[in-house]
Amino acid sequence: MIRVWGRTTSSNVMKVLWLLEEFSLSYQRVDAGGAFGHTDTPAYRAMNPTGLVPTLEENGFALFESNAILRYLANAYLSDSDWYPAAPRARAPVDAWLDLQQTLVGPPAGRVFLGMVRTAPEKRDMQAIGAAVAEAGRAWALVDAKLAGQAFLFGAKPSIADVALGVHVHRWFAMDIPRPDLPALRAWYDRLLLREPYQVHVAQPLA
Repeated sequence: MIRVWGRTTSSNVMKVLWLLEEFSLSYQRVDAGGAFGHTDTPAYRAMNPTGLVPTLEENGFALFESNAILRYLANAYLSDSDWYPAAPRARAPVDAWLDLQQTLVGPPAGRVFLGMVRTAPEKRDMQAIGAAVAEAGRAWALVDAKLAGQAFLFGAKPSIADVALGVHVHRWFAMDIPRPDLPALRAWYDRLLLREPYQVHVAQPLA
């Protein structure tokens, strides 16, 4: 049995739950992180030394870092598919965009989200938020260019890179912020919204 440790409001947990549902895999989720705690216990740190979420546990095997978990699930349960191709030159670009999510999109998108959603209005640093919005917009423009003329990042079907970036694009469009006009990005988001696992685990009110 697969067990996922993490709270449903974490974008990194959302990635894992979304992919598990896409693969129709049975799993159990355990509340952890934030107000739920558990992540500082010796037992949890033995599985995940970072003390962050998510952690995937399966029959004595434990794995942390959300994008690593996406790779593992694709390799273990749907190998050599459009989700994560086996051929090196087909797989490497997927890995590149997984890394881009972590390095270019995630940091500014996270600062915008923390500022606009998890900070009281009277305590917001709007100058810092505005700078983060601009930085995130430049990163999203790269995704928009990649999506031009195709349904998903690598063609007609989604990949795990779509999952990694897709959790953040919901927040991007759900927040009350100025956004550049990125039509391919918006069309991609609209396509993601048609997927039931995305609706259930990602496209929820921001919290």
